[in-house]
Amino acid sequence: MSSHRYVPQNASAVTNGEITTHHAPSSGPYYGEPRTFDPSFRGPIRKRSCTDVFCCLIFILVIFAYIALGIVAWLHGDPRKVLHPTDSYGQFCGQTINAKKPILFYFNILKCANPAVLINLQCPTTQMCVTKCPDRFSTYSDMQLQHKLSRSYWDYYKQFCKPGFNNPNKPVSQVLRDEDCPSMIVPSKPFLQRCLPDFITLNGTLTVANRTRFKDALDTARSVTELRDATKGITGLVDTKDLGMKIVEDYANSWTWILIGLLIALVVSLVFILLLRFTAGLLLWITIITVVLLLAYGMWYCSMELSQLKMREGSDVAIIEVGMQTDLQVYLQLRQTWIIFLVSLGVTEVSIVLMLLFLRTRIRVAVTLLREASIAISYIMSSLFYPVFTFFLLAVCLSYWAVTAVFLASSGEAVYKVMSPEPNCSYANRTCDPETFNSSGIRNKALCSGSQCMFAFYGGETPYHRYLFVLQLSNLLVFLWLVNFSLALEQCTLAGAFASYYWARRKPQDIPPCPLFSSFSRAIRYHTGSLAFGALVLSLVQMVRIVLEYLEQKLRGCDNAGARFILCCLKGCFWCLEQFIRYLNRNAYIMVAIYGKNFCTSAREAFFLLMRNVVRVAVLDRVTDFLLFLGKILIAGGVGVLAYLFFTKKIPAIQDEVPTLNYYWVPLLSVVIGSYLIAHGFFSVYTMCVDTLFLCFCEDLERNDGSAEKPFLMSPELRRILGKPSH
Repeated sequence: MSSHRYVPQNASAVTNGEITTHHAPSSGPYYGEPRTFDPSFRGPIRKRSCTDVFCCLIFILVIFAYIALGIVAWLHGDPRKVLHPTDSYGQFCGQTINAKKPILFYFNILKCANPAVLINLQCPTTQMCVTKCPDRFSTYSDMQLQHKLSRSYWDYYKQFCKPGFNNPNKPVSQVLRDEDCPSMIVPSKPFLQRCLPDFITLNGTLTVANRTRFKDALDTARSVTELRDATKGITGLVDTKDLGMKIVEDYANSWTWILIGLLIALVVSLVFILLLRFTAGLLLWITIITVVLLLAYGMWYCSMELSQLKMREGSDVAIIEVGMQTDLQVYLQLRQTWIIFLVSLGVTEVSIVLMLLFLRTRIRVAVTLLREASIAISYIMSSLFYPVFTFFLLAVCLSYWAVTAVFLASSGEAVYKVMSPEPNCSYANRTCDPETFNSSGIRNKALCSGSQCMFAFYGGETPYHRYLFVLQLSNLLVFLWLVNFSLALEQCTLAGAFASYYWARRKPQDIPPCPLFSSFSRAIRYHTGSLAFGALVLSLVQMVRIVLEYLEQKLRGCDNAGARFILCCLKGCFWCLEQFIRYLNRNAYIMVAIYGKNFCTSAREAFFLLMRNVVRVAVLDRVTDFLLFLGKILIAGGVGVLAYLFFTKKIPAIQDEVPTLNYYWVPLLSVVIGSYLIAHGFFSVYTMCVDTLFLCFCEDLERNDGSAEKPFLMSPELRRILGKPSH
C-alpha cells in the first residue's frame, strides 16, 4: 500500500512575512489535473458553441408558459377583490352599487376574535358598506328609547342597518337574531377602508368613547380589551391606531429628504470606488481602523448608558415584557437593550481585532487584489453601471410576479358559507347559496338558530380553481428562476469582461474593445442554457426553504417538539446548501465566461481549482469579502448617522428644514437600508471582479512559473508579496 500523500498544487506557506508557493511535481487524483502552459491562451475563448441547449429550450418554454399563466390570471382575476373590502353579499365597497359607500362596517366586531377569522379570512358577522364610520356610542336598546323622543336617533342609527330595514320598533331579540342592525355602534375611524374602534389612551388606560366597560343591547357586559382583541383579529396589528396612515404620512412629508440621502449614498459609494483606484491600501486600512474605533466608541457609549440606567426605576424590565412599540425611545430606557448592544459590539470588535492579528499577511494580499480590481474597473468603467440593467430586469420580474399573484388570488366567483353563533352547529363552514339558504331550513334547525349564509372568499370548484394553489407555487418558482437567471447573467457578463482584463499581456492595449458588451453577447448567445441550469438548481433549493418556512408557520401552535426540531434542522441544512450552491454557481459562471463549457463541467473545474488552492480560498477570498463588507457598513452607517442628526433636529443650521414626522425612524430606516443596497450594488461589481481575478490568479500560478517563456500576468506588487519575482 502506497504511503503517498497528495499535496495540493501550489500549496502556500508564510515565510518571513511573505507568502511562498510550493509547486507539487505532479497532481493527485482527487482534484483533477492542474492547468498547463498554453502560449495561445489569451483569456475568454472566442470560438465556442452553445451549452446546455436542452435546458435553454425548457427555459424558453417556461417563459412562454409563464406569459400564458399571466394571461389566464388576468382573464379570471379581478384585483378589486383584493384592493377593496367586500360586504356579506359579495359586493365591493366603493364600487358599482356601493360607489358612495367605500368603507366596510362590522355589525358585531366582537365576533371577529373568533378563530373562524383565521380559517375563512372572514369575520363571522354581517358586514355592510357605509358612507362613513359611526362617531358616537349607542346600543340598539338605547336607540329605541331615544327614538320615542326624537326620530333623528333612528335616522342616524339606520344608516348602519341592512338596506331596506326601517322598523325601529321590532323587538331587540329578533333584530339581533336576524342581524338587521348592529347590537351597538362605537366611535370608529376608517383604517384600511374598514371601520375600527377609535381607541384613545387616557392616563395610561385604553378607552373607547371614554369608557373602559359597557353593555350591549342584550345587557351583556363588555370591555375595551375585548374590542382590542377583536380588532387584532382583523388587522393583525398590535397598535391599530392609524399606524399605517402615519407611516404613509411620514413618507409623504420626507420623501424628498430620503431621496437626497440616497443620492448622497450614491455619490459616496462612487467616490469610494474611484478612490480605491489610487489609494486602495490606505483607504481600506483607514476603513478598518475607522470601524474598529467606531465599535470601541459604541461600546463606551453603551457602558455610559448602562451606568446611568442602573439607578433609574423600571429600567430592569425585560424587552419581551414591553412588547412591540412604535416609539423606539421606550426600548432605549431599558438596561437589557444596552446590554444587547454592548455584547454585540464587543463580539464584533474582538472578531475584527483577532482577524487583524492573525491574518495580517493575508490582508496584505487581499488589499493587493482589491487594488488590482480597482485598476480593472477603471479600464472597464461601464461595469459600474451594469447593475442598473440588472435592477431593471429584477423590477420587471418582481412586478410581473406580484401582478400575476394578485390576479390569481382574486380569481373565481364569490363563495358563501354558513356562519353560526352556535358552536355545535353541524352546518358551520359549509358552502351555501344565499338565495335559497332560508328556504333550505338550515337556519331553523335546533342547533343552527341564528345561522346566516355569508360571503367567505372568492374561489370555485372548476379545475382552474382547484389547482389555484399549485398555480401560485408555479408562479413563485418561475419568479425565483427568473431572478436567479438575471443575477447569473450579470455575474457571467462581468466575469467575462474582467477575465479579458487579467489575461491581457499588455494593459490596457491588449484589452478587447467593449469587453462588457462582448461578454454579454457571448453569455446570451451561447450560455443561456448554462445560466438557466445553475439558476434552476438554486431556485429549487430556495423553493424548499420557502415551503419549510410555510410549514413552520402552520406548526407554530403545535405541541410536537420533535416535528419542530426536525423542521429546524431541515431549515438549517437547506440554508447551508443554498449558500454553498450560491458560491459554487458564482465560480462556475466565471469558468463558463472564460472557457465556454457547460454548467456541470464548469462547476466541476471551478470546484477542483478552488480545492487545489484551498488555503487561499479559506482565508484570502473571505478576507476580501470582509473588507468590502466593512466598506458597505461604513457608507451605510455614515449616511445613517447624518440622517439621524438631520431628522432629530440636531444640526442647528438646517433644523428648520426638518419636516414634521410621527416617527423619525421611518425615513431613517429607509435611508440606511437604501444606502446599504446602493453600496451593495456598486460593491457587487467589485466582489465579482475580485472573485474573477482570484480564479485567474490561481490559474496563472498553475499555467506559468514567472520565467521569460512563461511570465506571470499578475501585477508586480502581487508577485512581490507572493515571493515570485520576475525572471
